[in-house]
Amino acid sequence: MTRRPAQRIGPFALTRTLAWLRICAIAGQSVAVLFCAWWMQLQIPLLPLLVGIGLLGVFAVFAAWRLSQPWPMRERETLVHIAVDMLVLGYLLYFTGGASNPFITLLLVPIALTAAALSARALLAVSALAAVAYAILLTWHVPLPVPMHDDFQNNLTLNVAGTGVNLLISALLLGFFINRLSHALRLQQHEVQRVRERALRDEGILAIATQAAGAAHELNTPLSTMRTLLPELRRDYAADGLLSEDLLLLEDQVNRCRTILREMVAFGKAQLSQESERLTVAQFTHGCLERFQLLRPEADVSLVLDDNTSRTALRTPPGLRHALLNLLNNAADASASRGSQMVALIVVREGSWLQLCVRDEGPGFAVTGELALLGESQKQGGLGIGLALAEATAERLNGELIAGNTEHGAEMCLRLPLAVIADR
Repeated sequence: MTRRPAQRIGPFALTRTLAWLRICAIAGQSVAVLFCAWWMQLQIPLLPLLVGIGLLGVFAVFAAWRLSQPWPMRERETLVHIAVDMLVLGYLLYFTGGASNPFITLLLVPIALTAAALSARALLAVSALAAVAYAILLTWHVPLPVPMHDDFQNNLTLNVAGTGVNLLISALLLGFFINRLSHALRLQQHEVQRVRERALRDEGILAIATQAAGAAHELNTPLSTMRTLLPELRRDYAADGLLSEDLLLLEDQVNRCRTILREMVAFGKAQLSQESERLTVAQFTHGCLERFQLLRPEADVSLVLDDNTSRTALRTPPGLRHALLNLLNNAADASASRGSQMVALIVVREGSWLQLCVRDEGPGFAVTGELALLGESQKQGGLGIGLALAEATAERLNGELIAGNTEHGAEMCLRLPLAVIADR
C-alpha cells in the first residue's frame, strides 16, 4: 500500500488547526452573543458583534480555500491568519468589556499554538501582538452592561460564570489542538527515522553494488580461462567416463557464471537507461518462473493467476524481476529447511494494486514480523540482502513488502500500485 504522507508540524499544520479552531470560535461566539442579548437581556451592541463574527466567517471561507491550494504555506502567511483571528477577537472584546471580560484569556490560545508549531521569532511576534491587544483593551473598551434581572445574584455573578465557561473552553481547545500538534510532531519524527533507515540501507546496497561491479569485472578473466581449458581437459581425459562427466558439469557451471555476469551488466545498463519492459502480467510471471526453474530445478512451483489479472499490461522496471526472483529463492530455501520443495506464487489484482504473494512451507517469521536488516539473514549461509533489495524495489515503486505467516509457513507479499507500473 502507499504510505500516507506524515502530517508535518509547522505552518501548514498550524494553519489547518487554526481553520478548525476558527469554525469552533464562530459557532461559540454566535451562541454566546445571542444568549447574552436575548436570554440574559444584556444591552450589548448586537449589530457590531454580529458584523465582526460575519467577517471572521468570510475569512474562514478564504482560509479553507487557501488550504486546498498546492502552494506552500509559509510562516509569515500563518502569522497573518493568527493576526486576523486575534484582531477579530480583540474587536469583539472591545464591545464586551475589554480586559474585564473573562474571555480575555483566549488571547493566550494563539500563543500556545504558535509555541508548539512555529519558530521563536514567530512566538515573539504573536506574544507582542497579544500584549498590545491587551493593553489597548485595558484602556479603551465599551463597558459590559449588567443583566436586566438578578437571577444570578443568588448563585454566581456574571463574571464568575464567564470565567468558568472561559476556563472550560480554553482547556478543551488547548488540550485538543495541542494534542493534534504533538501527534503531528511524533509522526514527523517517525518519518525522519524511517527516511534515515532507508538512506542507510540504500547506502549499504550501493556499496554492495559497487563491490559486485568490481567483482564481475575481475571474475571475467578467470572464467574465460576456465572456459578455454575445460574443453581441452575433456578431450585429454575422454577415456575416463566419470572425470569427463565431472568436467562437463564444471563447464556448464562456468558457462552459467558467465551468463550471470552478462546479465548483471545488462541489468545495470537497463537501470541507467530507465527503460521498462512492456509485458502482460502473464508474460512477466511466466518469464520469472522459467528463470527461477533454471536456477532451482528442484523446486515445485505452483502459480495462481486469474485471466483478468493475466491480461493486465505492465511497464516492468528492471529491478522488479530480480525482486520477485529473490522472494522465490528465499521461499525455496525456507521450504527446503523443512524438507519440502513447495513454493507458491499468487498474483492478484485488488482494485488499483497488483499483489505478488510468495508462500513457502518453512518455519515462518518471528512473532515481531520485522524484516531482517541489510547484511543480516535468518538462513544459514545467507547474505541478508535478498529481502532488503526487494523492499528497496517496492519503496522505489511506491509499493510495499509485507511479511506474514500462514498455516504452513511464511508469506511475502509485494504490493505495487498499478498507477506506477501499468502500461497505459
